[in-house]
Amino acid sequence: MVPLTFTLIGLFAGALITAAWVPQLVQTWKSRSARDISWSYLILFSSGVAMWELYGILRRDWAIMLTNGLTLVLVLSVAFIKYREE
Repeated sequence: MVPLTFTLIGLFAGALITAAWVPQLVQTWKSRSARDISWSYLILFSSGVAMWELYGILRRDWAIMLTNGLTLVLVLSVAFIKYREE
């Protein structure tokens, strides 16, 4: 059992990382362009987030699962916009 303090720290840290992608997604959506974001970055970052998601699932850690799941959705949304423009 993970102490509540650890879970809250994990949720807060994950929320900050997830929230960091919101302005990028908004800018990408408004400009309809993700030209300045490299495919290599998107692939490496989303792969890392997906691995953290798997880690969270295996550990049954809701803080990791929730925040990485949301981050993955945001990053893949930017990748989708980039794919559509090319």
